[in-house]
Amino acid sequence: MQPSTAYRASSWMIVLLAAACGLIVANLYYAQTLVGPISAAIGLSSTAAGLIVTLTQVGYVVGLLFIVPLSDMMENRRLTVLSLFVAVVALLAAAFAPNPVWFLTASLFIGIGSVVAQILVPYATYLASEEQRGAVVGKVMSGLLLGIMFARPVASLITSIWGWQAVFILSAIMIALLTVLLSRLLPERRPVPAATYSKLIVSLGTLLKQTPALRRRALYQACLFGAFSLFWTVVPLRLAEDFGMSQQGIAWFALVGVGGAAAAPIAGRLADKGWSRLLTGLAMIVAALSFLLIFFVQSHSTIALILLFISAITLDMAVSGNLVLGQRAIYALGSEARGRLNGLFMSIFFIGGAIGSSLGSWSYTHGGWSFTALIGAALPLLAYLYFLTEKK
Repeated sequence: MQPSTAYRASSWMIVLLAAACGLIVANLYYAQTLVGPISAAIGLSSTAAGLIVTLTQVGYVVGLLFIVPLSDMMENRRLTVLSLFVAVVALLAAAFAPNPVWFLTASLFIGIGSVVAQILVPYATYLASEEQRGAVVGKVMSGLLLGIMFARPVASLITSIWGWQAVFILSAIMIALLTVLLSRLLPERRPVPAATYSKLIVSLGTLLKQTPALRRRALYQACLFGAFSLFWTVVPLRLAEDFGMSQQGIAWFALVGVGGAAAAPIAGRLADKGWSRLLTGLAMIVAALSFLLIFFVQSHSTIALILLFISAITLDMAVSGNLVLGQRAIYALGSEARGRLNGLFMSIFFIGGAIGSSLGSWSYTHGGWSFTALIGAALPLLAYLYFLTEKK
């Protein structure tokens, strides 16, 4: 059963869903600029510090594969509330973690609970007509991407004032309040289950095999998101070590990435006009150039810092724009399987993100910034080579 038609053109509901997605998905990114203070506090080595980000992304992938498919058979509001409860408990566990094992386990469950953002994004498409779908996805994704991009500066700023634990405590409070709000305002959506849960999970493999557009779009975004995760895992370390920035300085730097969210609604509107293919190739080229720009200027000068700022903006724009293009394409593949299609799409590209985070920690430790920048440029270039094989 779809939400009632009274909600279909409701702009305030779209705004609510956008804000909710932003607050929820921010939980995946708070730790990115806090790797240093968290690893020092819980006793993680510099080599293992990347696990702080990687395990959260792994948890997200687990949720995408095993929780998001439930949105095709379980009442969506109830599933949202249960998932957010898991996120609240995990955030509090991370805040009071006495050792690395406790914190990393909590990180895994933060990722699992935060997967509800990918239940709400396809849910928003049920409120939109076919001709408005790209615009609606763009608006909701703008909220989600603003959450991603504000998470880093907000986390650094809070840490500089109250310590890193306060980030997780405050987030737990916000998510708890959001849970209450959504439980009261979110319209019911009771899908008609086409199969049992076990058959739904098995059907993921069938969908992936039989949907080449899904495979292609997921691999494009996996490469771009891998580059994105690599950049934001390593750049706080470079800013602290090479430019002597404090957590507050890193917060201001991370704030520039917020500008990248502007690409999401623009990409959605242009995709509705048939520009998806052109914009997809452009996103990959811009992402690669973002890394090449900072590879050739590696000094500790003001110019090098300015180029880092520019690269952060252009990379975030490329990744966020391509994400909306990909989601619009897969949402057009079928309404009854939309939750599973979205889960597969997001899980594949978050695997790319987890690989990117791990590669970033390893490459920066063993080869420095230049090696890391080359790997970052190589990922979107691989996507572009694959893109060239796409039939028009």
